[in-house]
Amino acid sequence: MSPQRIRPLAAAVTLGLAIVCTPARSPHAQDAKLPDIGSSAGELLSPVQQEQYGAMMLAQLRHYEYVLEDPLIDSWLESMGNRLAAHSDRPAQPFTFFMMRDRQINAFATLGGYIGVNAGLVLASEREDEVAGVLAHEIAHVTQYHVLRGVERAQRDQVPILLAMLGALVAAQAAGGNSADDAAQAAIASAMGLMQQRQIDYTRSNEQEADRIGIQTLARSDYDPVAMADFFATMQAKSRTNAAGYYDFPDYLRTHPVTTMRITEAKQRAEQLAGPGGGSVCVRAPDGSDACRDEPAGQPRYDTGGSLNPLLPQNLKPNLLATSAAGGTGLYDLARERLRVFSASTPSVALREYDGIAGSRGLSEAQQYGRAIALLRASRPGEAARALSDLLAKRPGDTWVTLALAEAEARSGKHASADSRFESLLRRAPGDRAIALTYARTLAERDTREAGQRAQAVLRPLLARSGEDPEFQQVFARACEIAGDPVRAGEAYAEAAYLNGRPELALVRLENLKKRDDLDYYARARIDSRIAAITPTVLELRRQGIRDEDLRKR
Repeated sequence: MSPQRIRPLAAAVTLGLAIVCTPARSPHAQDAKLPDIGSSAGELLSPVQQEQYGAMMLAQLRHYEYVLEDPLIDSWLESMGNRLAAHSDRPAQPFTFFMMRDRQINAFATLGGYIGVNAGLVLASEREDEVAGVLAHEIAHVTQYHVLRGVERAQRDQVPILLAMLGALVAAQAAGGNSADDAAQAAIASAMGLMQQRQIDYTRSNEQEADRIGIQTLARSDYDPVAMADFFATMQAKSRTNAAGYYDFPDYLRTHPVTTMRITEAKQRAEQLAGPGGGSVCVRAPDGSDACRDEPAGQPRYDTGGSLNPLLPQNLKPNLLATSAAGGTGLYDLARERLRVFSASTPSVALREYDGIAGSRGLSEAQQYGRAIALLRASRPGEAARALSDLLAKRPGDTWVTLALAEAEARSGKHASADSRFESLLRRAPGDRAIALTYARTLAERDTREAGQRAQAVLRPLLARSGEDPEFQQVFARACEIAGDPVRAGEAYAEAAYLNGRPELALVRLENLKKRDDLDYYARARIDSRIAAITPTVLELRRQGIRDEDLRKR
């Protein structure tokens, strides 16, 4: 093997090691894990550093348009995830839940409590409890420090695996000839196989623990603890169907291998919790120490005195509340269909899906809602409004249907009717993010100063808690722009760029905004502060040779 051929191969090896020894950056983030035997993982990265890493990863996923941004889906996922997190063994741990538009069946957790769920996973599920089971499992990966220990394991494996690969290259160089290429590649493959086997071994240990803790969290959160095993069975069935060539192999099974034994153990664990004796649960600290205790059967973490909401009167029974079976949000069916539309490659493709469903068994009310959303996204608001009006007659007061109808009417030119519905929704749920963003977006589409000012007023109550919300920043920027407030618009556009993984563009926008001669003292101070905060990130990226490609083309 010539030096000219070794160098690119060595570079590839180095690049592979860099990827392996860097904290997880993909939906396979939980592949590399350590066993729960005590480590210094708690000292590896501070909570602040973990949060920074997770925020950076999410920003990059947004930059490459992997994240599915929709306020209604966000609210459903966050409601479910936060409820589970609050009933985990570490309720003080912050979590960020987000949806990916990919239809592959997958979910993942990474540093800082960032948990992503693919649209395909929700579409493959049959009830909300199954989605909650996956979230509870991923939450356990975070609370049990599996992700954090995975970073340490990767760093610890770096040197021995690097030496093994370099040894293979030296041996291949000494041998010479074409056979040397094969020998080097075989040795490298062997070293990588060894590392992968270590990861699989640790993954098995972590998966078992995440199953146990996740099932416990499900039971505490008033979800069906058997749902996790049910979803595993669904995945196993899909893997068998894949063997016949009908489906792609689910990504979830590559990082969460499912076996009959695992399904059986999950069911036994759930049945144990439902039994008269309950079960025990163990929590691990970063140093590996255990704290185990008995958990009463079917007992939520917080005693609600027989009602689902501790703030409600004791005589108000759970069956009087508008909730789905096993204590779900009641929004699963609509969220699932909304995801079907938003994850389709085009609205036309989504409409064809619904035509196929309707031809075989007709459309449920939730599917009628999904088809109406597809019509709305296909620029057919009149048809969407008629379908949604009929559906609202069957589901009076339904917020999601009413919001979609108001949006369809606004885009059909029926502004008075649309505004009346939006205003009514705002009065019922002041400060609701989904309602405010949808209303403000439709107002901004009118492109008038009056509409922009009303959009500003609708969004302003959310301003204080939306600093990390790129969708809010984008809508607020447009509202300020047409309302005649270019400075606020410029700041919000810059913030949206930063949160969407483009810090260099954000810095350029702020630098240009700073040149305006109409800035007051407070605006200049805000802009200077953000420039100071963003500049180190941009400089570090430039030092690593990473530049914003769109800016370089200008």
